[in-house]
Amino acid sequence: MVRLTSVYGTFPAHVLAARLRSEGFDVELRGAIDNVYAVTVGDMARVDVYVPDDQAADASVVLLVEEVDEVLDLDYLPRRRRAAPWMAATALVGGVAYAAVSTFT
Repeated sequence: MVRLTSVYGTFPAHVLAARLRSEGFDVELRGAIDNVYAVTVGDMARVDVYVPDDQAADASVVLLVEEVDEVLDLDYLPRRRRAAPWMAATALVGGVAYAAVSTFT
């Protein structure tokens, strides 16, 4: 087994392990996993994610794809979707104002 990555906290570790397992990888978590103290800060909360040596390259590609998807989903797309109703409302108000002004002149 080789260390693929490290995360901080048990929840992110379990989510990452579930994602990798859903892709068919064998995953082992080591470190501060489900301990009674539930430390969630610093190196005491670090959980190492291990995969078999022959699966490490493919698993790292899955991690890269997840990071790219997260950036695209969180940063770019929601802002663009929120802007569309405002642009449509502005165009409608502008069109009504233009029609009203041109009717009276």
